[in-house]
Amino acid sequence: MSMNIQLPAPINWQEASSETRAQLLNRPVQAVSETLREQVATIIDKVAKEGDAALLALTQRFDGVSLQSPELSMDKVAEIAAQTPAKVKAAIDQAYTNIRAFHLAQKPEDIALETMPGVFCEQRFAALTRVGLYIPGGSASLPSTVLMLGVPAQIANCSERVLISPPNAQGELTPAICYAALKCGVTGVYLGGGAQAIAALALGTESIPAVDKIFGPGNSYVTEAKQQVSQRAGGPAIDLPAGPSELLVIADDSAEPAFVAADLLSQAEHGPDSQVLLLSPSSNLIAAVREALANQLATLPRAEITNQALASSALILTQDLAEAVTISETYAPEHLSLQLDDCAQWLPKLTRAGSIFVGHYTPESGGDYATGTNHVLPTYGFARNYSSLGLLDFYRRYTVQTVSPQGLADLGETIIDLAAEESLDAHLRAVSLRLESARFQRDTATDSSK
Repeated sequence: MSMNIQLPAPINWQEASSETRAQLLNRPVQAVSETLREQVATIIDKVAKEGDAALLALTQRFDGVSLQSPELSMDKVAEIAAQTPAKVKAAIDQAYTNIRAFHLAQKPEDIALETMPGVFCEQRFAALTRVGLYIPGGSASLPSTVLMLGVPAQIANCSERVLISPPNAQGELTPAICYAALKCGVTGVYLGGGAQAIAALALGTESIPAVDKIFGPGNSYVTEAKQQVSQRAGGPAIDLPAGPSELLVIADDSAEPAFVAADLLSQAEHGPDSQVLLLSPSSNLIAAVREALANQLATLPRAEITNQALASSALILTQDLAEAVTISETYAPEHLSLQLDDCAQWLPKLTRAGSIFVGHYTPESGGDYATGTNHVLPTYGFARNYSSLGLLDFYRRYTVQTVSPQGLADLGETIIDLAAEESLDAHLRAVSLRLESARFQRDTATDSSK
């Protein structure tokens, strides 16, 4: 092939300077430029002012597709879904079953507790009313992301589940996406991508209802748009910072070079801004993986995109596995693959990752599609403080408290003393007035006689 394959050269971590180490672990789009921020802000403002017209104009500009309306009717969705090949339907059905089983096990339970006699506290859960499910498009059809967002929204029973995705050249969505959407009980389907789609979900247009929370991964424009709309007064919540894909593999001599290379390429092919890293104390393994990368890359249909991603990726020789673990915890990858002789020894030490794939026969693509875990994960190192998407993200929790007269009698002085310490007299009086009232004296006596 004519493509110039340029694989990353192995780097010895021990010999690398602090600047080189930082550069190796820096994401390709780690720094969001001021230009990108301004572009996204302009798009959001345009959608805020012009609604559907802005979304349609931006779809024409960025996707090259002219639409009469951003809405894809549910009748049309069903018509397109019927064209899904039987083999693809069966695959979606199996993935749906596994994803549903894993997320059903996450159903929350309300809590009711008497913290002291007469003082009752509860924690309750309520499903979000209207959720926006953003499905990336562009160079790939992603029915798997429909399942990852749609299944938990369906289990939580969010009353409105609004899906939006960039249109294909025909001004529609693929049959597989439509089939998955129907499978998950999506209630509305719309066409649009990028920052403009996020703005439409956040602000609403003539056709698209404003949602309570936006879910779904995307490129740097989508990620920036999600963050900007979430900061607007009355804006929606967002799931997590989920940008370009990334994978870190820790492997030793027991690993199969072909397996490691295949996993690295599986994430690199997502897009030119993806990043993959290999950490290993074995120079022989790294050399073999590098050779396998070249061999496998040459046969990939998305080789050009994958090759671009490899340019910002790294093959790192570590002193030992302990050093590899330390580097991984610093990097906090979206996906972490452990291809080791003894994974059980190291797994408890690895907590900063969106999702972990353990052992030689656990491909990362399993989690992307059908093991049952969710593939919407924190990137950019946000695995340090964000979680993988789960069922609870489609609920909000709130608390309830009920205090009996005797309960207030026993707890009142505690509240009064704390309010006095903080010089909040109205807080204090909200208790003292009750304690001093004739009604309180009567009700306390009644409460005590029960």
